[in-house]
Amino acid sequence: MPEGSQRFSVGSIRCTVLSDGYASYPTEWFFPNADGAELADALESRRLPATTVLSPYTCLLIETSRRVVLVDTGAGEWMSTSGAVVARLEMAGIRPGDVDAVVLTHAHPDHIGGAVNFRRQAVFPNACHHLSELEWEFWTGSRPDLRALRLPEDVTRAMTAAAQRCLEPLRPQIEPIEGETEIAPGVRVIPAPGHTRGHLALVIGSDGEQLLHLGDAAVHPLHLERPDWENGFDADPACAAVTRRRLLARAVAGNMRVMAFHFPFPSVGRVEPRGEGWVWTPGW
Repeated sequence: MPEGSQRFSVGSIRCTVLSDGYASYPTEWFFPNADGAELADALESRRLPATTVLSPYTCLLIETSRRVVLVDTGAGEWMSTSGAVVARLEMAGIRPGDVDAVVLTHAHPDHIGGAVNFRRQAVFPNACHHLSELEWEFWTGSRPDLRALRLPEDVTRAMTAAAQRCLEPLRPQIEPIEGETEIAPGVRVIPAPGHTRGHLALVIGSDGEQLLHLGDAAVHPLHLERPDWENGFDADPACAAVTRRRLLARAVAGNMRVMAFHFPFPSVGRVEPRGEGWVWTPGW
C-alpha cells in the first residue's frame, strides 16, 4: 500500500486506513480542564510538545462483498495540510464514483470537508451519505449553538460555516439515520453523543472479529488514560465522557480492536483497563 495507507481485514471485510493529512492545535484546546502540571508531565513522558498537538486525520475505507463504504472524508481541499484521501483511494484501486456509501460520524470540518470540492460539488457522486438525523437538524438549523465548546469564537464560527457550506450541496445524497443501524453487512453505526449532538461510532464485525471506530469520542490517547480530561471540541463534555467510557468498556468486553480518527497513524490498536482509565497499544 502507498505511504499513508494501511490495509487489514476484519474477518472477511477488507479495511484500509487512509491518511488525509493533519493539523496542529493548541494543547489547551484538546485538554481544557486538565491540571497544567499533570498534563505537562504526561506530555513530557511521551516526548510530545507541550504547547501544540499534531493531530492526524485518518479515514477508513471498508470493502464488503457488495459495498464500498468510506467513513469520514477528511478536511479535503479546504486545508493546506489535507486533501489526500481521493489520491489514496485511487492508489488502492477505488475511484470516487465507486464509493457506494459515505458515513459522516459528525459534521466538523475535518470529517466532512473532503465530501465537497471547491466548486461545491459532491466528491463521491454515487454515494449515499449517512449522517445522524440529530446531526443534520443541528447544523442545518438557523443558528447552531456552539457556546459550550472551549474554543475561540472565531473557530466556532468557522466550524458552523464549513458544515453549512458542505451539507447543502450534499442534501440530495443525504440519508439521515436514527439509532443503531446496519448500513452494510457487518457494518453498523451506533449513536455516540457528546462530541456533537448526533456523533456516531461504528462497529465492523465479521467471522468473530470486531473493530470499534470511536470517531471523535476520544481525540488523543491521553483521553483514554484520563477519561475525565475533556476535549474542547465537545459540545457536551459530561455526555462525551459517559459515551467514551461506554464505548471503551464495550471494546474490552467484546475483545475488539479500536480505531480513532485523530490517533497517531495508522490510528488502530487495542485498549485495556488500567486504573481509572484505559491504556492504548497501537497496531493491528
